Amino acid sequence: MPASDTSLQCLNLFFLAAAVWGFSDGGRGHVTKSSPRPPGWMLRNKESARKLVEHGHKGTVLSRQEFEQQKAAAATATHCHRNQPTTLASSGCDIQDKFLGALAEREEANRTGKMTSLIFIRDMNAAGQEVSGYIDYAHRLQMQDFAPYFSGRKKLVPGPRDLCYYNWTNQMSASTCSFNYDVVYEQPDALLFKRKTDGNVLNVDPQVDHGQDARRTAVQSSLYRHAVILDHYMANV
Repeated sequence: MPASDTSLQCLNLFFLAAAVWGFSDGGRGHVTKSSPRPPGWMLRNKESARKLVEHGHKGTVLSRQEFEQQKAAAATATHCHRNQPTTLASSGCDIQDKFLGALAEREEANRTGKMTSLIFIRDMNAAGQEVSGYIDYAHRLQMQDFAPYFSGRKKLVPGPRDLCYYNWTNQMSASTCSFNYDVVYEQPDALLFKRKTDGNVLNVDPQVDHGQDARRTAVQSSLYRHAVILDHYMANV
C-alpha cells in the first residue's frame, strides 16, 4: 500500500471502529455526532427557503400546489443566482502551492453549487499536533474568509467541527454533519458521506471506484504533508 494512503485508511478504520463500538470513548477520546441544519434544510436548498420567506411566506400554511409553485420559482431564482459572477477569495492572490492552486480552481464551482469538494488533509496544527480529517469545502467557504488561506497568511487544517477529524497526538476524534453532507455510520466496512441535496453517497476509500459523479485527486504540496481532493459533481447543473 502506498505510504500516502496509509493515514487515510487509518483514519477510516478509527471512525469505523467508533461506529461499531457505539461511539463510546473507552479512554481513546470521543466521537461526536451532530447535524447542523441551515435555513431551508427540508427544502434541501437554503436559497429556496430564503426566497419563500422573501416572497412573504413567513410560516403561512400553503397548499401542496402553492408550495410546489413557490418551490419551483425559488429554484429558478437560485439557478439564475448560480450563473451570476461570484466574488472569489482567491482572486488576486499570488498562489504558488499546487494544493492551494487546486482549491482556487474549484472555488467558484463550490460557491455556486455546481460541485461539492471534500478535502482530506494530514498535517500539523497550530499546537504542533498531527491531525487528519475531511473538510466540506463548500461549507467552509460559506463559514470562513478563505483569503488568508490563499494568501498564505493562515494554514487550512481540519478541526473538530469538520466532517471527520482525528488528532494523532491526543487521540481525540470527532465527526459532524455539514450543510452539504451527512456522515453515514450504518456500514461497518466503509466511511461514507451522503450529500443532502441529491442523496448521492461518496465512499472515500481510495481503492473504490467513485463512478462518473466523483473524482479523487491526490495533490502534491510544499505546505501540507498529505492533501487529497474528492470532487463530487452535481447532476443537471
